[in-house]
Amino acid sequence: MYKKPKVIVVLPALNAEKTLEKTISDISRDIVSEIILVDDGSKDETVAIARKLNLTVYAHNENRGYGANQKTCYTIALERGADIIVMIHPDYQYDPKVIKYLVGFIDEGYCDVMLGSRIRSRKETLDGGMPIYKYFANRFLTFCENILSGYNLSEWHTGLRAYKREVLENIDFMSNSNDFVFDTEVLFQIVEKKYSIGDIPIPAKYTAETSSINFRRSLEYGILTLYTAFKFFFKDCIRKILKKN
Repeated sequence: MYKKPKVIVVLPALNAEKTLEKTISDISRDIVSEIILVDDGSKDETVAIARKLNLTVYAHNENRGYGANQKTCYTIALERGADIIVMIHPDYQYDPKVIKYLVGFIDEGYCDVMLGSRIRSRKETLDGGMPIYKYFANRFLTFCENILSGYNLSEWHTGLRAYKREVLENIDFMSNSNDFVFDTEVLFQIVEKKYSIGDIPIPAKYTAETSSINFRRSLEYGILTLYTAFKFFFKDCIRKILKKN
């Protein structure tokens, strides 16, 4: 007999007062059982708005970093019995209406992890407001990550992701960085465990309210991403050599 999965959406939030309500309004409650917002030391009214919207709210007493925020998100979602955990940035850059499709692919058993990819065509992505340097950096890093992982994802750097419970239970996400490279580390942990990853296209929506890191931080993120990818590749090569011997 079919049992509907418990779907929990987690929002790693920082100063999201201008976009939070729009994000929540597009999340279907027919699909989602609970929405959890983890605030990472916001200086605006993010927490007050989240409580007004009747979200489950947890607040760090200081800014710990994007990765640390997600660690709290996933820990709480697992503790609250989620079967499928969806992470979406609350800056309205990612369309929440596609959550039902991400969940569907996991619930039907096609994939263990689903990503929302903003890269459909160069024109469409740039017309959606993605800065040109970010677009080409995204393409370069994704190309390298695909080559080194053996996967063929259209984007590794999305802020819209869905995970089957088993996946987050079986990777050590707590050992990952507290910074932005956390997302990359999680995906390589998933690849290492040989879980299936799928993606679906979503529109790119960059606005004045969209959260973004500056060029220096983007460069640092790119270097750490490549380090993570090559570390996985060489570790995987060594593992295969030892297995043959």
